[in-house]
Amino acid sequence: MEALATSFSPGSLSAPDNMQTMRQKAEELEAVFLNTLVSEMFASIASEGEFGGGYAEETWRGMQSEQYAASMARSGGIGIADEMMRSMLAIQENTMAPQDTNYNQGNNS
Repeated sequence: MEALATSFSPGSLSAPDNMQTMRQKAEELEAVFLNTLVSEMFASIASEGEFGGGYAEETWRGMQSEQYAASMARSGGIGIADEMMRSMLAIQENTMAPQDTNYNQGNNS
């Protein structure tokens, strides 16, 4: 079976700007998760009064929850981005490690 090149292929993350891109993508994914949590929190708040409710408030709340979530993720979030970085770096290290640990065992004649 032919190996496909992926973002975890050896040498694909050697430049510092690629590490920054990987960190940015991890934070974006954490922000998506946090947005879901913040949106649910806002959904539980009752809107009452003359200026409460309606499509405009729903739209505004959606944008507000996105901004809160992005800000939380940039500020450290809840650790999802950090854990993703650790996992991706571990995967990268494993793909760069020699695959055949028995290389020298067959040449001991």
